[in-house]
Amino acid sequence: MKALNPQVEKIVAEISAERVGAAMKKLEGFGTRDLFSSLDNPKRGIGAAARWIRDEMASYSPRLQVRLDEHDAKKRGWMIRNVKLMNVVAALPGTTQKERQILITGHYDSLSMVWKKVGELNRVDWEATAAADAPGVSDDASGTAAVMELARVLSAYEFEKTLVFVAFSGEEYGLVGSELYAKRAKEEKHVIDAVLNNDVIGNDVAGNGRTSGTGVRLFSEDPIDSGSRTLARYVKEIGERYVPAMTVNLVFRADRFSRSGDHMPFDRAGFPAVRFTTTAEFYANQHSATDTFANASPAYAARVTKLNAAVTATLALAPPAPDVISTTKSPTTGLEFTLPNLNRGKSGYDALLQWKEIGDVTDLAGYAVVWRESISPYWQKEFWVGPGKEFRLSDVSIDDIVLGVKAVDKEGNESPAAVYRIVPRLVP
Repeated sequence: MKALNPQVEKIVAEISAERVGAAMKKLEGFGTRDLFSSLDNPKRGIGAAARWIRDEMASYSPRLQVRLDEHDAKKRGWMIRNVKLMNVVAALPGTTQKERQILITGHYDSLSMVWKKVGELNRVDWEATAAADAPGVSDDASGTAAVMELARVLSAYEFEKTLVFVAFSGEEYGLVGSELYAKRAKEEKHVIDAVLNNDVIGNDVAGNGRTSGTGVRLFSEDPIDSGSRTLARYVKEIGERYVPAMTVNLVFRADRFSRSGDHMPFDRAGFPAVRFTTTAEFYANQHSATDTFANASPAYAARVTKLNAAVTATLALAPPAPDVISTTKSPTTGLEFTLPNLNRGKSGYDALLQWKEIGDVTDLAGYAVVWRESISPYWQKEFWVGPGKEFRLSDVSIDDIVLGVKAVDKEGNESPAAVYRIVPRLVP
């Protein structure tokens, strides 16, 4: 077993189930957080909830840069009219790698659908829905409470990378808040190493009576070696290392069947993004008045929050993954294309891996090469290289396996693997 970083252990231990539960209960107390509920009522509705989340996170540390990320969202889909949308954002600036960001997210808006008969069909009455009680405790006060607790604990520490804690709005109406945020991040060329989205992590009893308090599902989009899938493997490895009582169950699809979450706009924009969700969903409670604190498990939500804490802290302290891809120009066509720095070596029957350092490597201990069969979901072997930038495996067919390299600092914090994969050609 690999050694644990004492600082990461301490951070995980500081996550409080009591505080997670208190935040879940407080968010329930706003009655509804529907996107079209009141912006101005001081006690009820989405406006009051947004201001409370903002003020709470601002109270955690003067180093947290807290703001309301406001947008004028236009009518579309389920959205019955134009609306002012407010994401709540708290950034903890990094030190030596502050341009690199890790996002920890959930959504604070809620939904309780009210149905009406229209002819022979049942339709959602959106005006009545906006006015209805929508406690939304598991979906997704639980994820918002996790984001807030992580902001509280992690803001007491310094990290090399910048941490951004986001409570999105408009998720229930088509991922509106996260779409607007991801679009801007892409346009402004943000460097986002990971998006850890927490949605429906507040209950451990399903509608069929099945219980599952020690596992969580982690969704990630194809292809098999995408940035999101590579991040998912990292979350499982690091999360279970520091929180061995929990099992991270990787699900190799973007989200639940025909469902969606706030990580998806980021994945589509090219950022690695995954979603945490309970393995015991209670479908009848979702988007209804019965998604209450009485039907939730703050202890379970806190255990998922601990997984987030371990992964976030390790990744925020780790050196960047090396660059294993080269861009070159065809001597015949003049077109640029990209290739992995992997070949068969002089013998023609080896695997010769090469890579380049990225960013500040002052604290670098070295690199490790990882390997797995092409059909294996997890890395199966690891070879310590040290500070070199080349490694050869003898008598290995690069056609049959997948290889990667990760950077490791002197405290044992490691990056996700940079994977040697065929990438699409670039055109001028």
